[in-house]
Amino acid sequence: MGSLLFDIKLKRENKVYHENDMLLGCVQFQCSQETKHEGIILYLEGIVNLQLSAKTVGLFDAFYNSVKPINLLQNSLELSAPGKLSAGRSEFHFELPLVCKKEPRILYETYHGVFINVNYQLTCTVKRNFLGKSMTRTQQFCVQYKPLALGEDSKKVVPFSLSPDSLQKNASAKERLSMPRFLITGRLDRSEFCVTTAITGSITVQHTEAAIKSIEMQLVRVETCGCDEGYSKDATEIQTIQIADGNVLPKLELPIHLVLPRLFTCPTLLTKNFKIEFELNLIVVFKEDYTVSENFKIVLKRSAGPLPSKVITAGR
Repeated sequence: MGSLLFDIKLKRENKVYHENDMLLGCVQFQCSQETKHEGIILYLEGIVNLQLSAKTVGLFDAFYNSVKPINLLQNSLELSAPGKLSAGRSEFHFELPLVCKKEPRILYETYHGVFINVNYQLTCTVKRNFLGKSMTRTQQFCVQYKPLALGEDSKKVVPFSLSPDSLQKNASAKERLSMPRFLITGRLDRSEFCVTTAITGSITVQHTEAAIKSIEMQLVRVETCGCDEGYSKDATEIQTIQIADGNVLPKLELPIHLVLPRLFTCPTLLTKNFKIEFELNLIVVFKEDYTVSENFKIVLKRSAGPLPSKVITAGR
């Protein structure tokens, strides 16, 4: 039996598609000699995989119905009936529509999380006789929403302020006594961000009794799996950037610039059986390793065109 090599090639080099696009490509075969097969099938699949965290497994029987995989795309195409592949190179071209024909009737964006994954892929299977094992190759591709314009409300600045007074409600009596006196102010440049642009803003240390060791900005994914009877909600870190290292001069405005990683973020998604949301944590670490933080809920969208660089100032 000679060697058989094959691969799935997509026409678009970046492998990025929108709903209702036509998926064009070919399966290329390279055979050292004429090779018999029992059929060549191409499968198209889009699926949402939901996984419960260890802390919730066994708590709610209702979970197990709501975390079944959700099929977004399921199609197949026979590239060749049983026969022979000739020696040398051969190609089988294909066209497959990216259309979701059943609920939820929408193709969600490709997303790789911890408890939720949205994947799209092609699988080509070369069937062999009972003595030979079938051969498969897969090719993943990305689905993105078509860009939409952001609303005017999304351009409003989100101001924030960190001080002992603003943190008192979440602090214990012991923490209130040991908490240093400080005032840190800043802003996020908008409440809604495009997934292809950076999260921007600024932070200023107005004054502080204790020296600052570090200022960090953490991007967090909040994944919710479940249904009306119960849910599993988990927040996990995507990435953390350091805004300042060491003590910071008072009144000095420091820029915030956090680039969103592709595939690990997507437009905020709220569905019947799962949710994908995002938050920011601003973390200030003092020299005595005392830490304070502020949490921001943000909305991610896929917007059309570049966002305006001018910041619109908004009051509290």
